[in-house]
Amino acid sequence: MAPPFAFRHADRSVAPRAGGPSRDDGRVGEERDTEGTTETQTRRPPAATRPADPPGALFGLDAAGGLAALRGLLARPLASYYLLLSSAGLLLLIGLTMVFSATSVKDYAEDGDASASLVKQTIFAVIGIVAFWACQRLPARTFRALGRPALGVAVVLLLILNLLVALEALFGVKSVGPLHAELLWLFLGPIQVQPAELAKFALALWGAHVLARKGAALGWWKELATPLFPVVGLLFVLVGYNDLGSMLCLLALVVGLLWAAGVRMQIFATLSAVGLLGIGLLVAMASLGAGSGSRDADNYRLARLTNFVNPPPLDQCAADTCYQLVQARNAIEHGGWFGVGLGKSSVKFGWLPEAHNDFIFAIVAEELGVVGCTVVLVLFAVLAYTGLRIARRVEDPFRRLAAAGVTAWLVGQAVINIGGVTGLLPLTGVPLPFISDGGSALVVTLAAIGMLASFARAEPDAARALHARPPARWVRLVWAPLPPLPGRRRRPASPPADRGSVPRSRARREDDQAAARGARPSRTRAGTASERRR
Repeated sequence: MAPPFAFRHADRSVAPRAGGPSRDDGRVGEERDTEGTTETQTRRPPAATRPADPPGALFGLDAAGGLAALRGLLARPLASYYLLLSSAGLLLLIGLTMVFSATSVKDYAEDGDASASLVKQTIFAVIGIVAFWACQRLPARTFRALGRPALGVAVVLLLILNLLVALEALFGVKSVGPLHAELLWLFLGPIQVQPAELAKFALALWGAHVLARKGAALGWWKELATPLFPVVGLLFVLVGYNDLGSMLCLLALVVGLLWAAGVRMQIFATLSAVGLLGIGLLVAMASLGAGSGSRDADNYRLARLTNFVNPPPLDQCAADTCYQLVQARNAIEHGGWFGVGLGKSSVKFGWLPEAHNDFIFAIVAEELGVVGCTVVLVLFAVLAYTGLRIARRVEDPFRRLAAAGVTAWLVGQAVINIGGVTGLLPLTGVPLPFISDGGSALVVTLAAIGMLASFARAEPDAARALHARPPARWVRLVWAPLPPLPGRRRRPASPPADRGSVPRSRARREDDQAAARGARPSRTRAGTASERRR
């Protein structure tokens, strides 16, 4: 057997001698430089002929490595929780910045204080963060218990709002005691509330509770018709009469609930037809003063729909209902790729109505450009992914349905707002979550995010990780308690039966939660003795 350092040359092997240098050292060294390679070390070709390294490899990364690192981060137990906090927190920070940018000029011109709207929005943001903190500490049973009272309060507030709007339109009564209304807002002295925002969160809680309780019986129309559809129809009428955009957000929420519950596609097709008919009726009711509070006003809903289907020439939009849309497009065009700079928007100087609220995305596009708009869209995409991830990972049916409903509501509202501002959807006039100016919407949205955070901590892997390495006691007291460990629910013990009768614990139910694991379906022996022995 040849020595390990032998080199093959022509028809003979040459090995180094232990006594001294070999007379073939020069030739052997030359051959070693040209041919002496091992299986693990190969000579690299010249740089001119070597293929170029991929761009990611220059920094020690490549596509496969980056994807593997991303998968590793997403596989962590608390990934959903931190994704939710980061996306919602960044959207809130962007919202406060853009509210200040969109309102500073107007506030300074009117009151001499450029930060008046920012201070007000910051106060509501602090209240919303407190609501977030409180909701992330609550268990699922508390949310289920709050669903019906919250829905009742929302319905009562909507009834009062519509009654005051009707009294003002018919008889000129502007207030009843400390109560007065302005289309979408209800005022109780200095307190201003938008009942439609509370109705969204209340419907998510109550609808998830009802659907989770019905379970597999949702395949029947009767189970959906009582009590879900009557309550949803009442909310659609109370909200949609004055605010069609909020009603569409409620519709997105209901679709998310039914989709997560596994309702059949035939039911979705029927509900779609009924929903389109209802939207058509609400559009027609705008001729009677719906949404404007005046019977003499034109049907602005029909005009918006007509302008979307058949846009008029730009020179006719100065006094038409497409004026806002044209100004928003001018702002987007002016912004370009990188924007004109934060605070340097030109359309906010009285050219674009509701620049701080419904059309704040146009200000984002003008000041931050395509890059800023992409950041906002990516954050909403992360929020959508995180909400659906939580809905897929939790075990409790109520948590799954509520998470899917809240995610459909927030993402659907963002799509409606951005689509209306950019002209991809008919204009409806709903605020952009986290970013638009508005106190009620921001507080309710942060409370819904707090509920999602509570559900994210209750994921099986997250709960086990938190119990395996629990945080300090003061952290649990100040921030959030430990979630319950996942496990099979224990069925309540049956009361003892009379002597001589069959014990109730052996009785078998015929539904999907029939018997305990390992229990025999029957005590009756079938077949002959020889068959039983086999």
